[in-house]
Amino acid sequence: MITGDILRDAIISAANNLSNNRKAVDDLNVFPVPDGDTGTNMSMTVGNAVRELEKLSGATAGKVAAVNASALLRGARGNSGVITSLLFRGFAKGIGDAEVVSAENFKDAFALGVEAAYKAVMKPTEGTILTVARVASEYAARSYKSGKDEVSVFEDAIEGAKAALAQTPELLPALKKAGVVDAGGQGFVLILEGMLSVFKDGVVIKANNAVAANDEEEEESSRNAAGEFEGEITFTYCTEFIVNRAEDCEKEPSELRGYLETIGDCVVVVDDEEIIKVHVHTDHPGNAIENALTFGSLVHLKIENMRDQHERAKHDADNAKKKPAKNADRTETFTPAKPEKPVGFVSVCAGDGLAELFKDLGVDVIVSGGQTMNPSTDDILRAIESTPAETVFVLPNNKNIIMAAEQAIPISTRKVIVIHTRTIPQGIGAMLAFDPDVSDNDNAIAMQNAIQRITTGQITFAARDADFDGFKIKQGELMAMLGGKINFVDTDLEKSVLKLLKKMVKPDSEFITVIYGSDVTSRQAAEIEAKIQAKFGSKYEITMINGGQPIYYYILSVE
Repeated sequence: MITGDILRDAIISAANNLSNNRKAVDDLNVFPVPDGDTGTNMSMTVGNAVRELEKLSGATAGKVAAVNASALLRGARGNSGVITSLLFRGFAKGIGDAEVVSAENFKDAFALGVEAAYKAVMKPTEGTILTVARVASEYAARSYKSGKDEVSVFEDAIEGAKAALAQTPELLPALKKAGVVDAGGQGFVLILEGMLSVFKDGVVIKANNAVAANDEEEEESSRNAAGEFEGEITFTYCTEFIVNRAEDCEKEPSELRGYLETIGDCVVVVDDEEIIKVHVHTDHPGNAIENALTFGSLVHLKIENMRDQHERAKHDADNAKKKPAKNADRTETFTPAKPEKPVGFVSVCAGDGLAELFKDLGVDVIVSGGQTMNPSTDDILRAIESTPAETVFVLPNNKNIIMAAEQAIPISTRKVIVIHTRTIPQGIGAMLAFDPDVSDNDNAIAMQNAIQRITTGQITFAARDADFDGFKIKQGELMAMLGGKINFVDTDLEKSVLKLLKKMVKPDSEFITVIYGSDVTSRQAAEIEAKIQAKFGSKYEITMINGGQPIYYYILSVE
């Protein structure tokens, strides 16, 4: 019998198993650009639920599955993380409100998870995590039909997942050429194996302390924004909780929001079919709790004294100033804001220069991230909620962030429009196309059309040896990318820039923009600018920008 506690332990075991093998999954990425983050994204997504699950004891299986799904939704990072969260959202629906998990629950859970994941992907690609999950579901259905118990059904689902994973190279030529299986599919198998360890043997796989310590070191920041901010704290207590909505409650969440605004500020009330997530700054947290109880039962209550927090943060910030920063490019601390204008903007980017550029173009909130550091749905959601506008346009500026951004739409208190910008130049072009005198819908169309007119080129380095897309690439070599694909490989940075620009310009092109990164010196940038001016200056208007971005030496734009 699989109780709620057993299911809880199984998901924690899955998170640990994936975390322990995160780097191995990252290394399966065949694309040699330094963005091998499938394992990291999936691990951080699943790991986001561990803290919430550890608080549960004696809960039903349905409750555990629902809490897990909600946490994964908010913690989803990258396409692989979003798909994983969708699989678990369907999983929760399959378990429903069951006290314990049955064989039928598992059969339904796999089926509904696969259905949700396939629906969310515009053009599903076989040979990926989608295929692995689908075949796992098919095996689970056959196993249930043959009369097997819940553990056997789950075990058979893993057998199907492994069989599908082994076949992924036959479905995707790039995998076969590299001699690897799909990274997302491997991550999903690791998740299932971590769960089975508890279901079958009662053993929770423990987190590898060495891996965890390394992750903690990578995530550590010597900057404490809260301590550096010298602002007036109007209300003392930051109060957060989740309301499990009562089935017989006919009241609307807007009523709760209206009440909270009378006793505090920074009110955020986000609801879906089953829960209401609440955040408020108030001097009377008890009143907030009493009112919320009329909507249902409360879980995950957190009340913090912000004045005390600020003093401690200020002390930590003063100490941090004595130490060198390990990573200056961190996601900001977001504070919920009331809508004060019709339209606002959120943009994802990495690099102080790019952040400043987007701010100059009218972006309200910057989410730090991009290649190798995909922000989560919750990161983007918090940025949206801190934008003082009724409608918020979101610019992901990376193909691997679009899905995470779209997951924020149904759980935001604002009207959210995600423009499918896949590159930084597309994000810049979208902002330039915005017209404050037309409707949101017209702007969305105009911004989307504007990015189609932009050609993006990028110069980066190979993170590993690879035989990809007809190129034999050695680690450290320069890769010139055009439209997201490798165009050529070289070892000379200046020649690569000029060669790529020559391929990008067209007879009707007018503008060339060159954004140089953190690994390019001002002198190098000036030298390449002089050569670009000499070669292209007579026909095109050329702009050089110090973006400060990591990973990419140069980001080129032609329109």
